[in-house]
Amino acid sequence: MENYTYKNPTKVIFGKDQLESLKSEIPTYGNKVLLVYGTGSIKKNGLYEKVIKTLNEIDAEVHELSGVEPNPRITTVKKGVDLCKQHQIDFILAVGGGSVIDATKAIAAGAKYDGDPWDLVIKKAPVEAALPFGTVLTLAATGSEANSGSVITNWETKEKYGWGSPLVFPQFSILDPENTFSVPRDHTVYGMVDMMSHVFETYFHPETHAPLQDRFCESLLLTVKETAPQLLEDLEDYEHRATILYAGHIALNGSLGVGYSGDWATHNIEHAVSAVYDIPHAGGLAILFPNWMKHVLHENVSRFKQVAVRVFGVDPEGKTDEEAALEGIDKLREFWSSLGAPTTLSDYGIDDSQLEVMADKAMSRGDFGRFKILNREDVLAILRASL
Repeated sequence: MENYTYKNPTKVIFGKDQLESLKSEIPTYGNKVLLVYGTGSIKKNGLYEKVIKTLNEIDAEVHELSGVEPNPRITTVKKGVDLCKQHQIDFILAVGGGSVIDATKAIAAGAKYDGDPWDLVIKKAPVEAALPFGTVLTLAATGSEANSGSVITNWETKEKYGWGSPLVFPQFSILDPENTFSVPRDHTVYGMVDMMSHVFETYFHPETHAPLQDRFCESLLLTVKETAPQLLEDLEDYEHRATILYAGHIALNGSLGVGYSGDWATHNIEHAVSAVYDIPHAGGLAILFPNWMKHVLHENVSRFKQVAVRVFGVDPEGKTDEEAALEGIDKLREFWSSLGAPTTLSDYGIDDSQLEVMADKAMSRGDFGRFKILNREDVLAILRASL
């Protein structure tokens, strides 16, 4: 296990009826609030009205940025930055899922930067300051409510990059499972695929001895695997929503990966795919991950066998390690497919015409991955297997 330093400064407020916490949390930072949200779901389910009512009760001066996309665009970030500078915003409140929060992180940093906020995403300039912000989470998926990472798309150049800074941790995040009741089935599935993918990215690493971290990861995967079918039977079951909400939070708040660095190659490939085709992020992960696993299997067959046995119930008796490992990968594919996740790029109408373009975009920062370092030929092989 490597040396590590771990700190997560985000205050997490979990449970029913926690929106009232806004009254004590926000005034600490000032009166002028930018409310950031997506394409309208919070107005349909009544959450918008509750948030506005709460902000009015503390006499906040509220400005709004709506329409944040599922793959948040730098153009939307720039609108938010302009609003912050124009109205001298003190605090940003993100109400939504990971995309809204990711955009808010870029807005918060961009509001304190004199240049183009895209500079911060592509690391042309460092993040030196950021406006404080909080979140009201509406989707269990990305874990963005309690980490310092963000993914932003430049649709004009067809680029999509992850970036981050310790300065863009949320000050607080309100996680009320009831705010996820209205999430439709397909997005609920995407969320569970996303959080499992985060765990896999963490789990597959080059360190040789991290047994406790392995068990943490495996228990989270098992919990999502067991809870998912039950939740999909009743999308308004509070206990199942709470379990999945907490699982998504733990999957990417930094606590699972202390002592080693995970892989994250599959995320990088998916960013290239959705930069070109604008498909749902987790849908892309569901397609790519099993194919990445098969491609890198021989880097550490025993590790794949371990997760196959411990999480997917593969009986290793009479099987080689490779056979057990491959059975586990197939069971993962079968599980995600049983939930309704896509299995091939063709499910989104994607053919082989842009494979070279996607490979180039994936390689824009050079070879990548930690479990196995991938080059351009590796990426092309994984993409071809995903068609």
